[in-house]
Amino acid sequence: MGMRTVDLKGPCMAPIELYVDGTIIAPMNPRDVGDEWQWVKVQYVDYFTLSGNGVFDGQGAIAWQQNDCGTNVNCARTPINFGFNFMKHAVVRIITSKDSKNFNVNELGCQNFTFDGFKVIAPGNSLNTDGIHLGRSNGVRILNTDIAVGDDCISIDDGSVNTHIYNVKCGPGHGISVGSLGKYTTEAPVEGLILKKVTLTNTDNGLRIKSCLVLLELLLSLIFIMKTLP
Repeated sequence: MGMRTVDLKGPCMAPIELYVDGTIIAPMNPRDVGDEWQWVKVQYVDYFTLSGNGVFDGQGAIAWQQNDCGTNVNCARTPINFGFNFMKHAVVRIITSKDSKNFNVNELGCQNFTFDGFKVIAPGNSLNTDGIHLGRSNGVRILNTDIAVGDDCISIDDGSVNTHIYNVKCGPGHGISVGSLGKYTTEAPVEGLILKKVTLTNTDNGLRIKSCLVLLELLLSLIFIMKTLP
């Protein structure tokens, strides 16, 4: 089923569960998505669940070919598959994000948000297709998740606190990244990052810190516990 942009905006009076058991397809041409830069956007909604066996196909091939952001600071912005903004007590369970034109997920300002059985698929040469990007969120859990993309599997931006990553497979991609950090004085620290049972295959990096600060200064604000499979 083809679908243009969706914006589900609260506040809502009761919990909402959206069950998808099919394939939802974005317009192939980035210009046909409209002015929105988040294809499926949910914001200011508490106790939200997205579940089922559904696939959200961003049809990103044309957007990747047109992407010149590496050389053009005024490049056109292309839409990401999911935007989750300012939400509390939310779950995304057994859903697939496929071939996003840009990031697959951008999460901002959320509390107690869980990805469980989530799957992200994009070719290894697809540009800027980060799996899950999060910032200024508290209590994000990424569990039992497989991410294969052309950029960071998971990227963790400033203000992210108590992020738990458990039983995640990453690759191909750039690995798992913290940052970039330290460019702006208004940035909040990253704290309480825990990784357990993480497998990285055919990635450019493992876990890396991207920072404009002295590494020692950043490490004072981070707690890492990482266990990998033997």
